[in-house]
Amino acid sequence: MDGKVKEQKRHQAKHSGPKAQKKLKKQGGSTEEDECKRNPKAFAVQSAVRMAKTFHRAQDIKTKKHHIPLVDRTPLEPPPVVIVVVGPPKVGKSTLIRCLIKNFTRQKMGDICGPVTIVSGKKRRLTFMECNNDINTMIDLAKVADLVLMLIDASFGFEMETFEFLNICQVHGFPRIMGVLTHLDSFKNNKTLRKTKKNLKHRFWTEVYQGAKLFYLSGMVYGEYQTQEVKNLGRFISVMKFRPLVWQTSHPYVLVDRMEDLTDPERVRTDPKCDRTVSLYGYLRGTHLKNKGQVHVPGVGDFQVSDVNFLPDPCPLPDAQKKRALNEKERLLYAPMAGVGGVVYDKDAVYIDLPANHVNQQQEEVRPTTELVQSLIDTHATLDAKMAASKVSLFSGSVTLDPTDIEEKEGPHEKQVWDPNTQRERRAVVFTEEEEEEDAVTGSSDEEDDNSEDSEQEKEADEEDDNLSTFLKDARARSERTEKTAPPVKRQRVEEEMLVFADSEDDLEMSEEESEEKGQSGRAGDSGHCSEEDEEETEDEEEEDDDQESDDESTVELDQHFLNTLAKDKSDFIFAISSFHFHVVLTLIRRHVILFPSSGTLKWKEGLQQKASEAFLRHQEAAPNLRKLVYGSEADDSEEDKEELGGLFRVSRPQKSKKFKANAVDCSRFIPDTSHNWDLEEVMLNSIRDCFVTGKWEESQDAATLLKEDEELYGDFEDLETGEVHKGQTGEKDDDNDDEAEESLVKVDDEEVQKNKRLDKKRRLKERFDAEYDDGDATYFDDLKEEMQKQAELNRAEFEDVDDETRVQYEGFRPGMYVRLEISSIPCEFVINFDPHYPVILGGLGSSEGNIGYLQMRLKKHRWYERILKTRDPLILSLGWRRFQTIPLYHIEDHNGRHRLLKYTPQHMHCGASIWGPITPQGTGFLAVQSVAGTKANFRIAATGVVLDLDKSVTVVKKLKLIGYPYKIFKNTCFIKGMFNTVLEVAKFEGASVRTVSGVRGQIKKALSTPPGAYRATFEDRLLMSDIVFLRSWYPVSVPQLYNPVTSLLLPVGQKDNWAGMRTMGQLKHDLGIRNKPNADSLYKSEAKGISTPSTFPKELQKSLPFKSKPKQQQSKGKTPRDLQRPSVIREPHERKVAALLHALSTVHNYKRKKAHMVQHAKHKEFLQQKGKQEEAKLKRQKEARKKLYRVMGQMDRKKLRSSLKGAPQED
Repeated sequence: MDGKVKEQKRHQAKHSGPKAQKKLKKQGGSTEEDECKRNPKAFAVQSAVRMAKTFHRAQDIKTKKHHIPLVDRTPLEPPPVVIVVVGPPKVGKSTLIRCLIKNFTRQKMGDICGPVTIVSGKKRRLTFMECNNDINTMIDLAKVADLVLMLIDASFGFEMETFEFLNICQVHGFPRIMGVLTHLDSFKNNKTLRKTKKNLKHRFWTEVYQGAKLFYLSGMVYGEYQTQEVKNLGRFISVMKFRPLVWQTSHPYVLVDRMEDLTDPERVRTDPKCDRTVSLYGYLRGTHLKNKGQVHVPGVGDFQVSDVNFLPDPCPLPDAQKKRALNEKERLLYAPMAGVGGVVYDKDAVYIDLPANHVNQQQEEVRPTTELVQSLIDTHATLDAKMAASKVSLFSGSVTLDPTDIEEKEGPHEKQVWDPNTQRERRAVVFTEEEEEEDAVTGSSDEEDDNSEDSEQEKEADEEDDNLSTFLKDARARSERTEKTAPPVKRQRVEEEMLVFADSEDDLEMSEEESEEKGQSGRAGDSGHCSEEDEEETEDEEEEDDDQESDDESTVELDQHFLNTLAKDKSDFIFAISSFHFHVVLTLIRRHVILFPSSGTLKWKEGLQQKASEAFLRHQEAAPNLRKLVYGSEADDSEEDKEELGGLFRVSRPQKSKKFKANAVDCSRFIPDTSHNWDLEEVMLNSIRDCFVTGKWEESQDAATLLKEDEELYGDFEDLETGEVHKGQTGEKDDDNDDEAEESLVKVDDEEVQKNKRLDKKRRLKERFDAEYDDGDATYFDDLKEEMQKQAELNRAEFEDVDDETRVQYEGFRPGMYVRLEISSIPCEFVINFDPHYPVILGGLGSSEGNIGYLQMRLKKHRWYERILKTRDPLILSLGWRRFQTIPLYHIEDHNGRHRLLKYTPQHMHCGASIWGPITPQGTGFLAVQSVAGTKANFRIAATGVVLDLDKSVTVVKKLKLIGYPYKIFKNTCFIKGMFNTVLEVAKFEGASVRTVSGVRGQIKKALSTPPGAYRATFEDRLLMSDIVFLRSWYPVSVPQLYNPVTSLLLPVGQKDNWAGMRTMGQLKHDLGIRNKPNADSLYKSEAKGISTPSTFPKELQKSLPFKSKPKQQQSKGKTPRDLQRPSVIREPHERKVAALLHALSTVHNYKRKKAHMVQHAKHKEFLQQKGKQEEAKLKRQKEARKKLYRVMGQMDRKKLRSSLKGAPQED
């Protein structure tokens, strides 16, 4: 604050680093080359081995980057990049989207509903979509995502939703995936944070790929992530490149960002459950979309598109300008489902949504566009009612005129007139009864009445016209008095107060600067719809007006006030000139001029009628525009006169346009020009002279000139039919020398041409030789990439200069267009239960993808899914765009090519699966889930696989064992019964091999007449009557035809994740409480306890056994003699009491002794601990003493050693 200006830090130029090198290259120098020249030895090869290693590593890295090149089919204006934000609940998905939107557009958003499209840079737009925890949403969004932001709660770790989504992506084409770690601020210890980051990063790399990008959002500030971190994430998103995915690039699809119900309201009222017609809007992605094609809406079903249109881009890219950043107007945000973006586009209209607070703010600033919109919003009466209530004041201070005052005589009326020429009824405009009567009597036209002043003055002698003229005189006198008393008004101020008359909304949308420019031209009150002649006349009148301005200033002011009063009351309604008002005003002006022809103040209006009639005749003589007659508008091919506001609205410039003439007389009516005197023969001849060959023609159309050109072009030729040779005219004979000179010139030219041909041939041969023998640095991969690049350029250049309307008819709607698809017969539940939080996708189907048939697949149960899958259990598949339920049959191919049915899927192996479903191209991946209802604690993806075949070529068979029993046995021949039922069945199996349970093989020979189904068979060996004979056969199994689309979007709001289809057999039994009765033979049986017999060992074995294992010879105790048996003592009551007392005393004594023992034990334990501690201390002391002693002894030894090295002292 001492008056010293703070000196800004100077810019320090970079002397090293990439920027400095870049600048040096631009200047034409190179640091590397200079260093090499200055010190060549420093840059020589130091180690051949190290150089070889470096070279090999560089080649490995280069080779790893190689991939199969694809033709780049991305359009010049690509559609927005779809960014799907995925993660478990409460991990920060919505917050991240809001922060990214704020980073790119500087706007805040509330609830994230549906897709949100923003402009992120000069050449890139982004569409954000939040993915909730529903598996249906995860599957659908994985198919359309270009980039996945995978949010991971670092404080909790990975959750199952993350791995489920990764597996879905791997099946349907892997988009770019970036991990984002949140909740890092919950870690207080920095070491734990680093360790967690490292563990999560390496696990994430295992799932995605080594080196996958993982972002860290360290914490939140006021409910938002830190600005710098969000900006860094936004930068990565802005520059990221995307690999085209096969399914996306081969199918058109639309991520719907707006939905409209087009059904007739009356039909909905009468039948609320009727099928609806809806229009869906969104950016087309993938490949070209043809009209009337088939589309699939995941969660709804297959539909036929009834109509497709392309609309103006609601979120256009900025104009191609060399600048670093976008300005505020170009930071667009378009999210119709979230209610953001006030402009909504339709096929035939543009809807502008203005919130109430926005309108209140804009009312303070008077702007034409807002006034127009606001007046339309706030209007309570129709335009006809307002016109009827409006009043016109011709002069300032004069009495206002009501339309009802002059409507009876002056108002225009419509009359239906039959035109015999065109054979149709036409709507004639009748102005007054008097004019009609005079037309009927005199037969003169309206134009002739206008041309003659005398007839008009005679008509004005009526009583009513006298009254009107007196009224106008009084009004004019009053206005003159007010003009004399009032101070002079400046023209500029008057022009500013003028209200612009508009016949359309486009006229009112012109900017203030343009209106000021028009005001400076002197026609501020003009509506602009006038012909060129009228403009010239008005300019002449203005010049006269300027000349008279110094003489009579009041006239000018009167004229300006006259124009100003036409639009005095702006607040009443938006003034638009109707045919009625226009006629009334013109009639009054005309009569006003005629009533005062000799007035000194109106000199500039003299001759007005004559000028008007001349302009009218010139206008009528012009050739009629047939397009305007038929269609009512002109084709405006030139883009010069068109201006656009914000790339959306086109501003009309009627006064600048030469083709548009508003309020003009019908140009189809021709008025003969009276200026030609047709009685004179010379006039008549001159008018038709140029219609003949002898007349004056233009040079390009002259017959002689055209013949000469043809002769020069074709020259000599031979008639092939007659053989006659026709030679071109060589001119006069005097020009021989000229011809010779020309011939010599032609020869020289021919020689040059031949020389150039030879040179071209040599050059081509050399190029071919070089291509064959000079390999160069180009590899096959480079050639392939170059070929793809050329193909992409060809594709772009084919329709580059064609306009969109024509281009769409040839190639369909191209990706990047904002399209509107109309679909009829969609279920009413889709509209009634519409929830913008769930994505609506329109996936285009190929020519055969709409059919349903048999599909052969290769399938593997997911290793994380707990249960194995059972054949004939319904399974929900995600295949192509569709999600549907079907019944698969699992089978495996044997070594002989037989496809054997499996009851369950193998544990860690692929197996085949046959289903009935939609035809999908071979090689398309799919995934299977058992249920999509709710969230399960376990992993939800049951299996993954790929489509192999699209036909019923594979026959799945299952094993069938037929059992029979022998009833007659003759050596090796047997009669078997019970295996078949008829003789015919036996005849089919003659020669088949059979076996017995014991393994004896045999063969069926011939059927027996009785019993039915019995047959004779021969075997290798004689059978027993107890043998069972069986025949192994293979039975073909038919695939169940079940195709049940998952219609999750038709469910009510809040229940869309509860879709339940067909239940499995296990679920049905559980729900119905059915338990299978087990087979009695399969149950475990308890062993019946029999009489155990003692085991006996041989004597020799007993001798060799060790004593422990020898059986002991115990003598059985005999019965105790009766005299030795002690009798039972029965105590007396007193004895029982004494025994009880002794027992109680012994119990107490035992308890006390036990307690004392425990105390003693605890004391002893404590004593041992103390003793141990003392022992430890003692050992420690001894250790320290030993150390001390050893240290002293060591010092003494070192001292002795030192003294011995020095030698004995001299004194000694």
